[in-house]
Amino acid sequence: MRIPYLLLKAELKRVLLSLGLADDKADACAGIFADNSRDGVASHGLNRFRVFVDYLKEGLVTPNADPTLINAFGAVEQWDGNFATGMLNARLSMGRAITLAHENGIGCVAIKNTNHWMRGGTYGWQAAEAGCVGICFTNTTANLPPWGGTEPRLGNNPLVISVPRADGHIVLDMAMTQFSFGKLWQHEAQNKQLPLPGGYDAEGNLTTDAAAILATKRALPIGFWKGSGLSLVLDLLATILSGGSSTAAVTQSGRRETGVSQVFIAIKANGEQNEALINEIIAYTKTSATIDGSEILYPGENMLRTRERSMAEGVLVDEKIWEEAKGM
Repeated sequence: MRIPYLLLKAELKRVLLSLGLADDKADACAGIFADNSRDGVASHGLNRFRVFVDYLKEGLVTPNADPTLINAFGAVEQWDGNFATGMLNARLSMGRAITLAHENGIGCVAIKNTNHWMRGGTYGWQAAEAGCVGICFTNTTANLPPWGGTEPRLGNNPLVISVPRADGHIVLDMAMTQFSFGKLWQHEAQNKQLPLPGGYDAEGNLTTDAAAILATKRALPIGFWKGSGLSLVLDLLATILSGGSSTAAVTQSGRRETGVSQVFIAIKANGEQNEALINEIIAYTKTSATIDGSEILYPGENMLRTRERSMAEGVLVDEKIWEEAKGM
């Protein structure tokens, strides 16, 4: 079903206010959840809202805490997230990186003791809207086996890279697995097969069965060994730059996925000069012939179309999950 964007945001804000969030924080968090569903990422929007509520109720997220600055080294800053709301910590961190970029050409903010940022692309869009190239990544609990292994030891550490562009920002938001866990959960709930193999079943065979992959906890890394290596180095960088917890430390703490480490980088862009170069690259990419005549899209292009439709026709939501949210 489709519902108006403002109705979705208002309902989510109502729930967050009832859980003790200050009005400004409840409004900001509700907006991010609503934006994610509006943009077609329900797995980190309405569909993820119940998990966030549970974390608040369990005391794993400190609702009205704020991050604090620990160290500043010119264009680099370290912050302590104080286990506050991950989305707001992330937004503040990218905001600081953007400020540093406008002052120095580049800014880097690393934050420890923070929480799940929901859709990482949110902060890529934030950088692009400010006229900056954005790069950000986070570690997670261990939920991905290293290449050649059968037990989770790596995090499905998302990587976001964004490039500002007048005709539509380019925003790459990718997990380290062939399919994000949000996509796996979505396919499991809808009893649908994945379009391509996304992991291994109990017999060790590659499968398109999302439920089987979630059961074995053996998701397939992107690029096989390359994705495994990329996950490892992102964890190393997030941990070293923030001075925070690694995937191993977060996992072994037994506190679920809280207290993670994240990095936000912003680079001031030359708008006019870059625009011509970006458009040339995009135009050339789109000239490729396709197998089935489908359209070639740059990262973020389809999302912009989904956003436009959502604002015109209403945000697409799962009716059962929507009713559940209204009953919170």
